[in-house]
Amino acid sequence: MTKPIAIQGIKGSFHHEVAQVYFSDKAEIVECMSFDGTVNHLLNGDTDHIVMALENSIAGSIIPNYALIDTHNLSIVGEHYLDIQHNLLALNGQSITEIKEVHSHPMALLQCKVFFKKYSHIKLVEAQDTADVAKQISDQNLKGIAAIASKNAAKIYELDVLEESIQTIKHNETRFVIVKREIQITERKELNKASLKFELDHKRGSLATILNVMSDCKLNLTKIQSLPKIETPWKYAFFVDVTFEDYKDYEKASSIMQLMAENFKVLGEYKNARL
Repeated sequence: MTKPIAIQGIKGSFHHEVAQVYFSDKAEIVECMSFDGTVNHLLNGDTDHIVMALENSIAGSIIPNYALIDTHNLSIVGEHYLDIQHNLLALNGQSITEIKEVHSHPMALLQCKVFFKKYSHIKLVEAQDTADVAKQISDQNLKGIAAIASKNAAKIYELDVLEESIQTIKHNETRFVIVKREIQITERKELNKASLKFELDHKRGSLATILNVMSDCKLNLTKIQSLPKIETPWKYAFFVDVTFEDYKDYEKASSIMQLMAENFKVLGEYKNARL
């Protein structure tokens, strides 16, 4: 029996949209109001897969999610890039001049800030989840309040789209990863991307040496994120993504890095979604 997919947010959220595209539009969904909640469902065995946003082309990395994957020894088995389009939603028949407040996630409000400069009468209010605001407007028949959410949310909760694509930077993309408890067995020929974590001392040339190994082994570094180790001053953990054409090149680089770096860990091997 196929278990449901756990997501952060509710139906109509961008995580829900990714789950529909990556798995199936008929996939059963477990709605969670936090990333910790989605991970707990995975650890408890309520689900075999979770969808988790990892970075945004405007806002950068969602660092706590890297820590969640690492701390719980989870495995990234896939990824999906979603073009994030923010839309202004309200009850049927409402006009933007009737809207007094717009409720949405702080990040969505920030990304649409320039649009609302034209509407000084509208108060911006932070909320926990974009789609949840849309649901509340629909369920409670809230007049004078609008949400910033996806067109999918408008369809699910039967709201009007007052304005489309209101984000300041029109090309706004988020990278989502598919996470499981254990490594997924996949044919090597299908694998061309990996997420790795390792630690280095704060010494001159330590990071450059590792990067040279990647380059010499024909790996392409697509992402690097450093995090200080709080319990060990001046020591850093690095989260990196690499792509490769030949799995043998990646295998060779991994074996060398494992010897050179401390606490080397493979967070996931999967197919690059940006081909």
